Amino acid sequence: MKQVIILLAGISMYFTGLAQTDSTGKERESDTIRVGGMIIIKKKSRDKDKEKEDEAKTYNRKSKNSRVSTNWWIVDLGFANYDDKTNYTGNSFAPGLDKDDFKLRPGKSVNVNIWAFMQKLNISHNVVNLKYGLGVELNNYRYKAPIKFNTNPTQVVYDNTKNYSKNKLAADYITVPIMVNFNFTPHRKRGFGFSIGASGGYLYSSRQKTITNTDGKEKERNDFDLRPWKLSYIGELSLGPVKLYGSLASQSMFEKGLDQTPYNFGLRLSNW
Repeated sequence: MKQVIILLAGISMYFTGLAQTDSTGKERESDTIRVGGMIIIKKKSRDKDKEKEDEAKTYNRKSKNSRVSTNWWIVDLGFANYDDKTNYTGNSFAPGLDKDDFKLRPGKSVNVNIWAFMQKLNISHNVVNLKYGLGVELNNYRYKAPIKFNTNPTQVVYDNTKNYSKNKLAADYITVPIMVNFNFTPHRKRGFGFSIGASGGYLYSSRQKTITNTDGKEKERNDFDLRPWKLSYIGELSLGPVKLYGSLASQSMFEKGLDQTPYNFGLRLSNW
């Protein structure tokens, strides 16, 4: 996780560098210097008999609004769950288990997204925009029942030999979202509107973390037959200072065995 955050920080610094304009390259070759939104014009003194310093005039230049705006380090705080449509009859992946054994603790099954950046490209009068970005999607599924994922091969079993105080499956993705944004109040910083689109994610880390009365804290790292790629339908609702988000995967997060389609929803902390 730390390596991914460092990578995202490096990418954001790279884009920040691209956004800056070097105004010193031809400073000595011209009497006109541009610094940000200012224009400085140097003029030689006309009085040849007196030694005077060069005159300088500064003008403020109004720059046109850029078609692209950037928002750095956006955080989503929400809840994670899934729609379970698994046929448990004769299922060798989870023998003897049923849908109730995979129920989650709603308040403790959480989703946290950290977006290194999001950009908004103006398509039409700042009302219709294209939004895209890059970040990590962190999902924690907290089970109520004492179920455990065994590996080689992957199989879920009911473990009633221990007392579980914590039992969660974590699935983390590097994700790229792309949305069409409709902004009904383009002249307001915190406006009203919505966005719809899709996101593609790559599974870079998955693990089951348990805390029991006999073994204490344990962590098993494995893919557990989770799909390496995740395609989701995503949406965002802007209500002034309050922003909500949601996502629904296009298919089960498992390649085989379980048919569980994940979805997330929550609050988005963003400057837009």
